[in-house]
Amino acid sequence: MTSNVSRRGVVGGAIGALGVGSLVGLTGCSPSEKPDPVPSDEDVQPAVTVRAVDNAFEPAEVEISQGMAVRWVFEGAVQHDVVAVDGSFVSELMSTGGYTHLFEEAGDFEYDCSVHVEMTGVVRVTAA
Repeated sequence: MTSNVSRRGVVGGAIGALGVGSLVGLTGCSPSEKPDPVPSDEDVQPAVTVRAVDNAFEPAEVEISQGMAVRWVFEGAVQHDVVAVDGSFVSELMSTGGYTHLFEEAGDFEYDCSVHVEMTGVVRVTAA
């Protein structure tokens, strides 16, 4: 038996497979998979401010004492958020504005941006 597989068919199939693979990869980073937002502690004075700009958190690591708050300020045209690995703080996606979280427990709290995997940070909270 001979096969009538054309070059166009092989190339089209390869492109289709790549497209489906790309779509699956992109949906894995979808903001819809992040935990529900946790309300911002707007009435608390932050001890530290972190900027979310140019696909980075500046500074990426901060240290505060237990009972203090961190404020993230979003700048630029691209939307970012902060999502704690443990889900204890989760902001909405935004390109301007801010989000504040009061840290009542000691420990290291790692977080990232749900749409930019390179954006990571940690809040180190020391016991009071």
